[in-house]
Amino acid sequence: MKPSILKQLVYGLIAISSSLSVSAGDIINEKTIGMELSRDIANETIMACRKDGYHISAVVVDRFGLVRAALRDDRASRFTLEIAERKANMTVMAWTDSGVFKKARADIQQELNHIQGLIVMEGGIKIIAGGYNIGAVGVSGAPGGDKDAACARKALDKLAERIEFSIDE
Repeated sequence: MKPSILKQLVYGLIAISSSLSVSAGDIINEKTIGMELSRDIANETIMACRKDGYHISAVVVDRFGLVRAALRDDRASRFTLEIAERKANMTVMAWTDSGVFKKARADIQQELNHIQGLIVMEGGIKIIAGGYNIGAVGVSGAPGGDKDAACARKALDKLAERIEFSIDE
C-alpha cells in the first residue's frame, strides 16, 4: 500500500472512531414504569377506593404520558377513565401531584384544560422510584379529587417497597 493511501485510511479511521464516540452520548437510558407494576398500582387504587365505598377508574401512565394500565371498577362511569388519564398526564407534565399544581397555578388552569389530554383537577399522583419520576397514577370517580388522590396514595403506600426497589442501577 502506498504511504499516502495508508495515511488517508488512518485519518479516515480516526475520524470514524471520534464520530462514534460522540454519537454514543446521544443514547438516552430512561427509567420508566413497567406493565406489571402499573397494573398492580391501578388495581390497588381501585381496591382502596372500594373499601371507602367509591367506584373509580385508575390510569397509570409512564414518564412520557403513555398509558401503561387502565382499569375501571364495575360501577364506575365510563367517563372516569378519560378523566383519570388526563389527571395522570397533568401530573407528568408538571412533575408534581395534580392537586398541588392546581393550587399553585390557578392562573393558567383554564388554558391548560383546553389542551387535549390534560385536565387540572386533584387526583393525579406522581410515582417515584429510586429518586426517578417513573410515571403517575390518575384517579376519577370518588366524590372529590381529594378522595381520588387518597386512594392512589394508599395504593402507592401499600406497594412502596416494591416501587422503591424496582429500579436497577
